[in-house]
Amino acid sequence: MNLSDGLRYGLLGLPLAFCALPLYVLMPNLYAREWGVSLTALGAVLLGARLLDAVIDPLLGRLCDRLYAISLRAVLALGAVAAAVLALGFSALFVPLVQAPTALLWWAGFWLVVTYAGYSALSVAHQSWGAMLGGDALYRSRVVAWREGLGLVGVLMAAVTPAIWGVPAMLALLVTGLVLGWWLWSHAPQPRVRRQPLAQALVSPEPAGALWHPWRNTDFRRLLGVYLLNGIASAIPATLVLFFVQDRLQANASMQSAALGVYFVCGALSMPLWLRLVSHWGLARSWRVGMLLSIAVFLGASLLGAGDALWFLLVCALSGAALGSDLALPGALLAGVISRSSDNGRAEGAYFGWWNFATKLNLALAAGLALPLLGWFGYAPGARDANATALLTVAYCLLPCALKALAAMALQFLIIQPTAQPHTP
Repeated sequence: MNLSDGLRYGLLGLPLAFCALPLYVLMPNLYAREWGVSLTALGAVLLGARLLDAVIDPLLGRLCDRLYAISLRAVLALGAVAAAVLALGFSALFVPLVQAPTALLWWAGFWLVVTYAGYSALSVAHQSWGAMLGGDALYRSRVVAWREGLGLVGVLMAAVTPAIWGVPAMLALLVTGLVLGWWLWSHAPQPRVRRQPLAQALVSPEPAGALWHPWRNTDFRRLLGVYLLNGIASAIPATLVLFFVQDRLQANASMQSAALGVYFVCGALSMPLWLRLVSHWGLARSWRVGMLLSIAVFLGASLLGAGDALWFLLVCALSGAALGSDLALPGALLAGVISRSSDNGRAEGAYFGWWNFATKLNLALAAGLALPLLGWFGYAPGARDANATALLTVAYCLLPCALKALAAMALQFLIIQPTAQPHTP
């Protein structure tokens, strides 16, 4: 995939990732710390909204498959509607029209569901498009790397924009990114799909069990299990990072922004390295190296305390490099699973629907369980006593290491890397 094709397909990943950071990291911190919403209640709302969102992803995947069977224009039309819904819901979350904590909880719950629905529909359609482009392991990695690499640029912009220019600029950038990203996507390389006449696609009954079809694929089940373990391990520190920086390291706001910036810049810069490793080691082995790097880094982070903010920047740099493998490689492995099962061109939406279901489940478990459990054991935002910060360190550093180790072992014993297929332009 050359520079032009990569930008046209991958740029939509920028606004999608741009909105993800505020939703998954900044929004919980803002509602709890600035607006006085109960941490436990907020965790329950986040868990409920994300679980509901996860449930609809497989259904959205089947919808995308039907639209792909009609035409690529139908898929792009769905993407345009989804982008508009996403922009509306995201704006409502960060400019609430209510102030009381209880009202804010209801407001957040409703608009989170709306936002997630738009985000999910757009993401599934876009990911399926990339998987349908086919190719060998290296080509599939490049397709995913363009999407996820530009996504990291979006995350970096989201980390910096609210602190420097405020919420209005953040909202304006999101809308601009969605419009430009969708327009370039409409001019991106087109996949080959198995089309049906419009009347047949609209009135033909859904094949029995079509929604559950990916689960009949043993390779998919194994890969999804590894992805779940690894994803939960990554989602927990993503949810807790601001609390760790503020209360364990006792760093100021500028250090928080610097830490996030270093993390995502290093993630983006690491993409070419992971692609080079794929060409020598293959997808599975390269991903496992990324997991082991992450474990080593977070074990080191568990030794940090107040006044160690500069050392934490090194942690962010190395964990950001490990992030590159989590972003570029699993999606390429999934595309290979789809291709080998002869489901390419007709079931990518179903596969990515369940894949996104797993992603949302990871985030739901991280926010909906980690936050309330921390509160139940005695941690509250702003607490800096030894017991509270020790609990935060266990949750932020050590628990993810244990889960990553399990994921690395599962990847070693369950995922068999096949012989790569040559890419046909």
